Amino acid sequence: MALPASAASTAFAIAGYASCSSIMLVINKLAVHFLPAPSFVLLAQVTCSWVAVAIVGALGFIEVDELEFGKMRAFFPVAFAFLACIFANIKTLQYANVETFIVFRASTPLIIGLAEWYMFGRELPNLRSALSMLALVFGATCYVLTDASFIVKGYVWVIVWFAIFSFDQLYIKFAVDTVKMKSNWGRVFYTNLWASIMLLLMVLATEPDVLTSVRWTHKQIGSLSISCAAGVFMSYFAFLARAAVSATSFTVIGNVCKILTVLINISIWDKHASPVGLSALLVCLAAAAAYQQAPFRKEVLEQKERMLPTSQEEAQTLTSTNEEERAEGTQPLGGEQRR
Repeated sequence: MALPASAASTAFAIAGYASCSSIMLVINKLAVHFLPAPSFVLLAQVTCSWVAVAIVGALGFIEVDELEFGKMRAFFPVAFAFLACIFANIKTLQYANVETFIVFRASTPLIIGLAEWYMFGRELPNLRSALSMLALVFGATCYVLTDASFIVKGYVWVIVWFAIFSFDQLYIKFAVDTVKMKSNWGRVFYTNLWASIMLLLMVLATEPDVLTSVRWTHKQIGSLSISCAAGVFMSYFAFLARAAVSATSFTVIGNVCKILTVLINISIWDKHASPVGLSALLVCLAAAAAYQQAPFRKEVLEQKERMLPTSQEEAQTLTSTNEEERAEGTQPLGGEQRR
């Protein structure tokens, strides 16, 4: 039986984002290992993204929004949050192992789930989700106690990233839902264009000496090229998935796919956790997978139906979707992804 168009597009967005997210962390780790200039690596990634989108759009293969002042202004905070999050991500990977980063990422639904209740009108997490959050805290604590690569500077950057990431997930979801664009490629274009302008200034101010001293070999060029190509796909699927699911669900999906990241990391890198640490990491990821997206509160849903100029069919779809979320209160996130 074929999936409905909306379910198929959501599954496509989730599968694309999960695939890119699973490998992007390791690709960035390799890139900054061979080229210790994180700002320049980011600049290359975002520049390749908006230039590639602009060229393909000009050739008529995809639809891209034209440059407009209103959209430029609306996407400046998006680009700033996006850039700050990725920069803190790469700085974290300079000083901490991949597992350390992942386990803290697995804890972010604690904040984002509560923020969606307070800001976006969703219900509080149900019992299953609350237990999964406690398991996340337990697993994260166990991992930190067994981390053989504990570096204070690394954990400082992890905490900085945690705060930025939580804001990023919530604000970008808000922007994706409220700023009207012709296509998802328009979001990729505007965000990466703004990010490249900011990063160019940062590279000129902080990394000219590093770049002039780098000996460019096939390792540096190859790792940078791969990271740029992966960045284009990651940017596209990330925005596509943000538009398809809630901020908390988007976060949890990213956490679940990190099991593959751990397996890749163990096979190619010398900085990985002990067996006990990996067990704690798997507890965190299993708990994250058990988290279920909370439905909108009834009064919020009714307000949305009154405010939005939807057709009768769209209104019925919105109502039935929320009823399905309520009915599936004992199912993990995987059940939502199949809708």
